[in-house]
Order: sequence, then structure tokens, then C-alpha cells
Amino acid sequence: MSYSIILYTVLMLSILGVLAAVILYFVAQKFKVYEDPRIDEVEAVLPGANCGGCGYPGCRGFAEAFVKADDISTFFCPVGGNETSAAAAKVVGKSAVEQAPMVAVVRCSGSPDHRPKTSIYNGATSCKVATTLFSGDTGCQYGCLGLADCVDACTFDAIYMDEKTGLPVVIDDNCTACGACVTACPKDIIELRKKGPKGKRIFVSCINKDKGGMAKKSCSVACIGCNKCVKVCPHDAITLENFLAYIDYDKCKLCRKCVDECPTDAILEVNFPPKRKKVEEEAKTESV
Repeated sequence: MSYSIILYTVLMLSILGVLAAVILYFVAQKFKVYEDPRIDEVEAVLPGANCGGCGYPGCRGFAEAFVKADDISTFFCPVGGNETSAAAAKVVGKSAVEQAPMVAVVRCSGSPDHRPKTSIYNGATSCKVATTLFSGDTGCQYGCLGLADCVDACTFDAIYMDEKTGLPVVIDDNCTACGACVTACPKDIIELRKKGPKGKRIFVSCINKDKGGMAKKSCSVACIGCNKCVKVCPHDAITLENFLAYIDYDKCKLCRKCVDECPTDAILEVNFPPKRKKVEEEAKTESV
């Protein structure tokens, strides 16, 4: 009697197990999520930095969106550059759109020599925290706070704080234009611009929107909105809004006319050889 009960129990459990397996199989098939194997291939060619500079949550997120997109012209991995984009495009059988290399630039020249301190801040060493508490320890409410949030955000050792000026400095060769420093800066003084031929760039190193006299009073190298650079530019590359000039890097031909015209030296020229006239003037000054 007991033997038959055990046999019956084993038989019923076996039948239930088979039925459960069949049900689970059909449920799994019904809700099965197909993942394109090309996603793994695209992810494999990406640098694996997971910096978010492409606008997607990590390299995996980029790969998934890239494979599913009909048009990949807006996709770009700033860390891998054009070579990586071409390799990823090859996986999906498309052509990548080559983009000009970008680099982060610091649009503030307010060192202590140009922008004297008016107060002392003893709070948390974070720009994000400090900017919620006060406008800054100088007369310029727009300038760099110098607490290095941008440095902490950079995972490529491409930016550091200059001890003398108290301002961040970008190392061009290390910068991948991931945009982490841009996002980290609560004052919005860092932006991505085209690296330019041989690294040559011209930009307004100021974001002060105060009217001329007030801006100059708080910082000697502030843009005063005088409009001289706008008038002298032969390429319509400079606009003036809210007493602040801005140079469009797509239109700028690097002629440097605006640099000479700026009365406050608010326009910076990077990686240019010094002009002969300027060299001669410096030589005369040294001889005297």
C-alpha cells in the first residue's frame, strides 16, 4: 500500500514538473527579448570610458542606441574620436560622419592680478556648494570660484588648477572633450570648442554680462561690450549680447583682428606665434 502511494506521488510530481517546464518555456518564448548581436560588437570597439560624453549612459547605452538608429550622423564618441566612430559604423554597415576634434576651454581670465578678492570664503571646498551660498569672493559674480569641481570631474587628468592664477588649466593633449568639466562647472565658464588647426583658437575669455564700467571695475580683463571686435571682424563671426561678445568658432577664420582691437585683452589667442610688432615692443621694453 505504502509503495503504491510513493509511486503515485513521484508520478504526480514528475507530471507537475513537466507541465511547469512546458509553461515556463512558452512564457519565456512569448516574452523573450531579442538583442541584436551587433550591440556587443559596437561596444567592443568603444574605449570603455563610460564618461557619458556621447550623451548616453555609458558605452553600452551608446552601442544600443547606435545599432537601433536609422541615422547615425549625430552619434559621436568624443574619447575614441573619428577612428572609433568609423569602426562602429562599419559594424552596422554605414558610414560615419567625420567631426572636427573639440577641446575644453576656460572662459575666465580673472586671476588675482586682474580680479582682486573682496572677501574670504571658508565654506565647503566645492563650487557647486559655494555658488548656492554666495556669488563669489571677488567683485565679479560670473567668474571662476576656483574650488576645482572641474578637476574632480575629469577622469582623463586633462585639467588642473594653476596655483598662481587660481584658475583651471586644460591640457589639450589629454582632453577628450567628454564634457564632464563643462557639466561640473556651476558658473558655466567652461565650454567645448573646435580644437582648431594646429591647436589654434581664438575666443572671448569672459562671461561677465555686467555693463562695461561695472565689468571693468570688477575685473580688468573683462569684456566691456564695446562692440569694437564685432565691427572689425570681416567674417561676421562675433556677436554681442548682454554686453558680452562671443566668437562663433565655425565662422572664425583666425585672422586675429579682434585680438588687436580688444581694449581689455579679453580675447585670447591660443597656440599662435607672437606677432612681429608685439615682439619688437617687448624687446624695446626690455632694453629700456
